[in-house]
Amino acid sequence: MSAVLSTSTSTPSPAPALEAPRSPKAERRLALVLVLPAVAIVAVGLGYPLARQVIMSFQRFGLAQQFGQAPELVWFDNYAQVLGDPAFWASLGRSVGFCLACAAATVVVGTAGAMLLTQVRRSIAVAVQIVMLVAWAMPVLSSLQVFQLLFDPRSGVVGWTLGQLGAEGMVGYNWLSDPLTFFAVAGLLITWMSVPLVVFMVYASVTQLDESMMEAAQLDGADARQRFVHIVAPSVAPVLLLVSLLQVIWDLRVFTQIHILQQSSGITDQTNVLGTFVYQIGLSGGNYGVASAAAMVMLAVSLVLTWRYIRALLTEGDGR
Repeated sequence: MSAVLSTSTSTPSPAPALEAPRSPKAERRLALVLVLPAVAIVAVGLGYPLARQVIMSFQRFGLAQQFGQAPELVWFDNYAQVLGDPAFWASLGRSVGFCLACAAATVVVGTAGAMLLTQVRRSIAVAVQIVMLVAWAMPVLSSLQVFQLLFDPRSGVVGWTLGQLGAEGMVGYNWLSDPLTFFAVAGLLITWMSVPLVVFMVYASVTQLDESMMEAAQLDGADARQRFVHIVAPSVAPVLLLVSLLQVIWDLRVFTQIHILQQSSGITDQTNVLGTFVYQIGLSGGNYGVASAAAMVMLAVSLVLTWRYIRALLTEGDGR
């Protein structure tokens, strides 16, 4: 009986004390500690090559330096040589025009494809996305092989099809022998490889829209174009800005597709872009100092073309 009374009258154990909240200074210190490893990896993986390239752009660095001879400091001579070369300006013009055309085509076609997927049954949309994923995951060299077969002057399907449609002059036509058709083939290839990513990103953004807004606009008499302009486009604008920024960066530094197609064209000088121009000076010509200067100019052009997109993205982030 006494045991029961002692148990019933025992005092409860005190509640554990709550942990004091961290100060803002401690929170910032913790965030800094967590982000430092990622910053260190980026600094080593990207910062060192960039710094090395900047240094080499002010040096005479050729094959002799590859075998141990000390590089000679020439300051801005490499930049003067690059900027004074007409071939550089021709390559720059091709790069900018080709980049903007491919980026615009990719974003327009990808956005149209994403909007089309919203109008079909879910099973069809999933099947189309799987096909696009396979195309997007295909290695660049495999895609190049397919396109070279399609546009082959002797047995290409494209030339044969155009001939059947009445364009007899396109039968046996060498698409890579003329700069205009060369870049048309290259642009079609790059757009085909880039569209799936735009479709995925825009489609994911569109499917998050409030359906009641679309239904209300439709009841108010808004047609498909008006709904897209006034509801869909403003909602997916951050995604469109992001994919546009990525496409401009990727298409400006395109190299593999152009380089491989050039090997079958025989018109290298007329189809050079900045990537192949730098490659020919550096790896083919052995003049790494001038190639580094050309690469730095290429980086500056990339920043000029993408700054408005970056500023718009930063503005969107601050608005949130």
